Formats: sequence, structure tokens, C-alpha cells
Amino acid sequence: IYEKLHDWTDDYPWTDDEILTWVSIYQFSTAGPAASLCIYYEAYHARKSSARCTRYVPLVPLGISYYPKDLFVVPKSWGQCLGPVVYEATHSHGGHFAAFEEPELFAADLQSMFGEQGGAHGVAKTLSSTV
Repeated sequence: IYEKLHDWTDDYPWTDDEILTWVSIYQFSTAGPAASLCIYYEAYHARKSSARCTRYVPLVPLGISYYPKDLFVVPKSWGQCLGPVVYEATHSHGGHFAAFEEPELFAADLQSMFGEQGGAHGVAKTLSSTV
């Protein structure tokens, strides 16, 4: 896991405790160390194209944050094809583990999207009444 923490971040200074925490999460979780690979396996081996998140879902507001050192920096137009984008942010730093590397930026994105003035304010209440 260390090489991923190093290579997939934007020069984040990992401490020994943080590295051991990540290793422990992967190694000692109930699902085991291969659990994180399931999403990649399922995406690659999807039987139906709808299982690959390629269809537009109109009832679910979408928020997207772009970090320059993420694994796949995709064109912004791709997000528009998945659903109604109600929040979008482009950051100057951060990588695949942005919530850990840049918790303040990540939290600010969530507050902007789900806060009173955000495009997804009240979405949990709205969606739960339709399910």
C-alpha cells in the first residue's frame, strides 16, 4: 500500500502512524486485503453497460471535485453525462486520497454541495421519500 500512498498523492508527507493505519485497514479488515480491488474487478468485468455507470441518472444530484494528482483526471464533460452536476470544483493540489491529504478542501466541498445554498441541500430527505 505504501507505493500507492506515495505515488497517488500530491507530495503528502505521510507519517509512520498514518502508513501503519492504512496498512492495518487493508490487512486486518473483515473483508481482507483484496477488498479494495473488488471495485476495479467489477468495473472491468461488468456484464451490462449500466453497471459501469454509463447511464444518466436524472434524480441524483452529482458533485465532482477534480484533484490534479488523482489516478484518472477525466474531462469535465464526462461528469455531465452521468447526472445533473450541482457542484463542481477544481483544486490546485491533492490526489487520489484527497479526503485524507486535504481534509479541509474536501470538507469545504461537501459543505458547499450539501449546505443551505448548495445544489444538493436537502437531497437525503428528498431521496429517502422516493425510495
